[in-house]
Amino acid sequence: MNHLEQLVAEWYEFRGYFVRRNVAVGKRSNGGYDCELDVVAFCPTRHHLVHLEPSMDAHTWAVREKRYAKKFEAGRKHIPGLFGAIKLPDVIEQIAVLGFASNTNVKTLAGGRIQTSAELLADITSEIASRRIESAAVPEQYPLLRTIQFAYQHRKGAGW
Repeated sequence: MNHLEQLVAEWYEFRGYFVRRNVAVGKRSNGGYDCELDVVAFCPTRHHLVHLEPSMDAHTWAVREKRYAKKFEAGRKHIPGLFGAIKLPDVIEQIAVLGFASNTNVKTLAGGRIQTSAELLADITSEIASRRIESAAVPEQYPLLRTIQFAYQHRKGAGW
């Protein structure tokens, strides 16, 4: 799991989602699997199901389109069975979280929404900005989120 996958998984779990990470799907009869789903998250209170595929690749849009089409199709096929008997929503939100991309001109990828790493970090910092470490520290089971909280709180002292 790369750091962007870890950050996405922590962020959704921190917000109350049940998170599955690096789920191998499509078991082959001769061994192995067809695909791996990076992060699948379900929030029972929001009744929201999301499939996220974070990547730090710098591929062309054409290469990304082909890769994400396979991943998102596998998600639509296999996610309904990942949470046992829990009643899931019919709609799966699919998001390509890209470390090296802009979504100024391209908003979707293989039918999923594009979220840049900058947008992800903006979402995270907007929610944890008001949480003071001394009184509302991000729990230690979320080391990347806790690091962001620490860096955000101390950014002024560092001359940011």
